[in-house]
Amino acid sequence: MNPTTWDVSCKSNKNIKLNISIGHFATSHSHIDHYMGLTEMRTNCHAAMLCARELAKFYTLTKPIDTIICLEYTQVIGSYVATLLTEPGSRGVNERHQINVITPESNSSGQLVFSGDVQDLVQNRSVLVLISTVSTGRSLERALECITYYGGHLVGVAALFSAVEKAVGVEIHSLFSPADVPEYHSYQSSECPYCKKGRKLDGLVNAAGLTRI
Repeated sequence: MNPTTWDVSCKSNKNIKLNISIGHFATSHSHIDHYMGLTEMRTNCHAAMLCARELAKFYTLTKPIDTIICLEYTQVIGSYVATLLTEPGSRGVNERHQINVITPESNSSGQLVFSGDVQDLVQNRSVLVLISTVSTGRSLERALECITYYGGHLVGVAALFSAVEKAVGVEIHSLFSPADVPEYHSYQSSECPYCKKGRKLDGLVNAAGLTRI
């Protein structure tokens, strides 16, 4: 195994693993020194269910949810979260309630949009946003602009990894945080110490994952 790559277990469920790589990586909003590998959580049905069970705990007894908006390839987890919150016997505020699970599209300007078929699932609905990672909160700001435009009401944000505790005025419930990766840092590209030292990028990170260069 590459010595700069290892797994970290989720504190609430040791069977949920976060794969971490050290390096110099660029996202669309920042430069980071740790890449969080989330592919297994988002694509493996067993791993996705484990993640959903932990995330659903945050919302079982809190606020009614009408729609889960899945960002960054979290649709499998989102479907499981909806199932867990609504299943008979859950004893939650959403028991036997119908929760919709949808994903926005991006237009040519990079704005998030919803097709006409699903706009009614956002308008006047209580919305939970599910996202893979939150590093600066800018992606959530873009999501909130979209939700507000279509008349939705943001009631919660759930993430697999979040570097911040709150964004767009809402607390973020995440499976992993910088406390799990103490040496994690996120920098504005103009302030990145690796760039100032002339170190080249090891890879580019987007919602789909890591592309090494």
